[in-house]
Amino acid sequence: MDLMEITEASHGVVLDIAYATERNITGRPVYSRPGCYLHKDALQKLERAIELARPLGLRLKIFDAFRPAEAQWKLWEARPDPDFLADPRRGSPHSRGAAVDLTLLDGSGSELDMGTGFDAFTPLSHHANTEIPATAQKNRLVLLGLMSAAGWDFYSKEWWHYQLFDARRYPLLSDSILPRPMM
Repeated sequence: MDLMEITEASHGVVLDIAYATERNITGRPVYSRPGCYLHKDALQKLERAIELARPLGLRLKIFDAFRPAEAQWKLWEARPDPDFLADPRRGSPHSRGAAVDLTLLDGSGSELDMGTGFDAFTPLSHHANTEIPATAQKNRLVLLGLMSAAGWDFYSKEWWHYQLFDARRYPLLSDSILPRPMM
């Protein structure tokens, strides 16, 4: 299996897997348990971002990483919006283990203001939106800089979403690939 597990203890990140809670666009848990996995190629880039954030007194908080193809269908059924969700027939970079949704935490463990919350499906979530406070714009640029320097591509409509440049070359994966199912 090319998916590697990420834990708070193993990587020094905070996990808040939103789709294992009601705090997501469906209003109910999509995953039966929180899990955080990435393809080994993506994990190398995440580890680099963690290293780059550390001297700045910042940590990463992860909302989602590998998303089983079954979960992509549930999200699409709840909100079929191609601006913010990949059509599951085409497949999401998340369902390939090649994408991560995250934010930054300061030294006290508080989330930096990014202008919107995670999964806010609105133009205010776009990276280049200037209608959010200047501090939030700056924080988004810091996140963008860290992730870009670590080798990640970004999605212009979601400040929280980063993926491998060649994400589509990885196969779509279902929940059955995991040692312990998430669905």
